[in-house]
Amino acid sequence: MQKENDMNIQKYMAFVKAVEYGSFTKAAEALNYTQSGISRMISDLEREWGVFLLERGRAGISLTSDGLKLLPQLKRICNEHEILMTRIEELHDMQSGMIRIGTFSSVATHWLPNMIKVFQKDYPKIDFELLLGDYTEIESWILEGRVDFGFLRLPTKAKLETIFLERDRLLVVIPQDHPLANCDKFPIKELLNSPFMLLEKGAKAEVSEIFEKHHLSPQVRFTTWDDYAIMSMVENGLGISILPELILERIPYQIIAKELEVPSFRNIGVAMREQKLLSLAAKRFLEYLQYRKR
Repeated sequence: MQKENDMNIQKYMAFVKAVEYGSFTKAAEALNYTQSGISRMISDLEREWGVFLLERGRAGISLTSDGLKLLPQLKRICNEHEILMTRIEELHDMQSGMIRIGTFSSVATHWLPNMIKVFQKDYPKIDFELLLGDYTEIESWILEGRVDFGFLRLPTKAKLETIFLERDRLLVVIPQDHPLANCDKFPIKELLNSPFMLLEKGAKAEVSEIFEKHHLSPQVRFTTWDDYAIMSMVENGLGISILPELILERIPYQIIAKELEVPSFRNIGVAMREQKLLSLAAKRFLEYLQYRKR
């Protein structure tokens, strides 16, 4: 049955190419057949269907009215067959492989698990390598080719192709017994009145930019790139901090998150050197960005 289907597709392609080139000879060259082979396949179709598809004359070939009616559908079938063959080839290419991703902890914790889970249902033999770092390190890994792509705060400094994903609010985190635990919005000036736990490593991140924008110099007692260490310290009354909303999902700490009186955000996206140069597996994984949340 499969051979018969393939033979039918070859006959359809013979007809479509003959019409396209206006010649059996040129269609034969394009499809790697003999001229008589092309002519015979089209004659077979005409006999099977009981219609005349082409007028054959000294000036070449031309469509009959029946041929004209059937041509669009046959073109579609040939195009769909080409797409199908490409997809099958791609599936064979994706029987194994590795996707390397640069990421920071909140994306690794809250987005990537579900994306990978859904992706692996479709492509169970693809492996993953996650490199955790700060924005500067992730940029370097992308540029060096150490990772296929990375999650970053946008805009990125490097010349990279990017896909914007979300605006992530930056919230003040305070212990439950803080004097402003019941306030609606946290006043910017109040950031100066408690020891501050700064989420930062390497190049200045969004929290320092908030202070610079409002000309504030907080009492920074502790600096780290570990979101969870900061949450634990805030819970224990050692100070306050500003953390992205994404990391505050499903946390085990007894802390309160408040929006600043002047709302602040970070833009999160995916960055790569060039999307067209990504491996097939990496390109396909980007189609699963929509599954970043359960």
